[in-house]
Amino acid sequence: GTIMLLRSVLRRKKIARCNKSLNYSGSHTRNYSLKPVTYLTEEEIMLKDTVSKFAKEKIAPFVSQMEQEKTIFPSVFEGCFDMGLMGVEVDPKYGGNGMGFMSSILTIEELAKVDSSVAVAVDIQNTLVNRSLRLFGTEEQKEKYLPRLTSDTLSSFCLSEPGSGSDAFAMKTRASKDNDNYIINGSKCWISTAREAGLYLVFANIDPEGKSYKGITAFLVDKENPGIKIGKNEDKLGLVASSTCEVIFDNCIVSKDAILGEIGKGYKVAIELLNEGRVGIAAQQVGLAQGVFDHTIPYIKQRKQFNQAISSFQGVQFDVARLATEIQTARVMTYNTVRMIENNDTIVREASMAKLYASQMAERVSSKCIELLGGVGFTKDFPVEKYYRDCKVGQIYEGTTNIQLSTIAKSVLNEY
Repeated sequence: GTIMLLRSVLRRKKIARCNKSLNYSGSHTRNYSLKPVTYLTEEEIMLKDTVSKFAKEKIAPFVSQMEQEKTIFPSVFEGCFDMGLMGVEVDPKYGGNGMGFMSSILTIEELAKVDSSVAVAVDIQNTLVNRSLRLFGTEEQKEKYLPRLTSDTLSSFCLSEPGSGSDAFAMKTRASKDNDNYIINGSKCWISTAREAGLYLVFANIDPEGKSYKGITAFLVDKENPGIKIGKNEDKLGLVASSTCEVIFDNCIVSKDAILGEIGKGYKVAIELLNEGRVGIAAQQVGLAQGVFDHTIPYIKQRKQFNQAISSFQGVQFDVARLATEIQTARVMTYNTVRMIENNDTIVREASMAKLYASQMAERVSSKCIELLGGVGFTKDFPVEKYYRDCKVGQIYEGTTNIQLSTIAKSVLNEY
């Protein structure tokens, strides 16, 4: 894909720089200066620019139509696969790009500037499902699924149920053992990309009574399985083009080889993935806020009232300054958490802080941008109202605002 070609160019440049650095005379002084968390490598900058160009040219022209038709066009998904955006961190031997977590986050952020519906599908693929296979999958599972996930197969993360949202481990979906197989029965709700997915990461309890979270087990289920059915697509406030459906398991038979990780350790898989998945949500919200801001500023610079651009009024300038500061604050929090992950640091608190702040910031920014635009901002002829609707779910999925607050508070109080 395009990303692999960019990496090849960068490797040649890096080799050239290394060769040049060896041709020195006298003492050699190394620079140990620390870089800011917003510093991006040359590879990351090229990726960011490439994704930005792709989003503006191949996604932006269809956003309104996809919203109206409540679907993401197959050509858009095909473009994401062709660009290598569906396997950013996956090892190249499985068809991925072998890049770092920051590259996944930058991809999500750049896509969300244009359309959060597309961004959420790419987010799920990279930070949840691909990551689950990389961390917990057997070699056989990686060889079976990762080449598909990087080339043509979408995926869904099936955890939430009607009676287990924030209390995720109160799930009712059961997996009963039958010789070398497991039979899954139950249903999942609010499952993103469920309609288009070809692979489902499903959490079910092997404890018949469901009394212990230590019975929860993760399973990899193919869409072709006759025991899986997709329910109706929810009619949502935002992310309208992204499918969100019930997924029903009716005597869904899977082999023991479908277990991801260890039997009864699915709760560990979920926790590990959601901690980092929340950083992906934070990146979505940062990108969304930047996108609505980028639509707003040019308008207020050309819109005139009282014979002058409304951007020249001090009150408007103060709003612009506050919004820019909030966006950058959320970005710094998100990037800092990413660098901590890449450094193998514990990020439970930081991930919750980033998601909490970024999701609330996105709502404030999109709301204020509508105000700055006036009447035009309230119409669907201008794209900012979509950003306002799309941002709200950021405070709900992958851990509600109250769950993030609770997580942060426990972490802080444990220090004293």
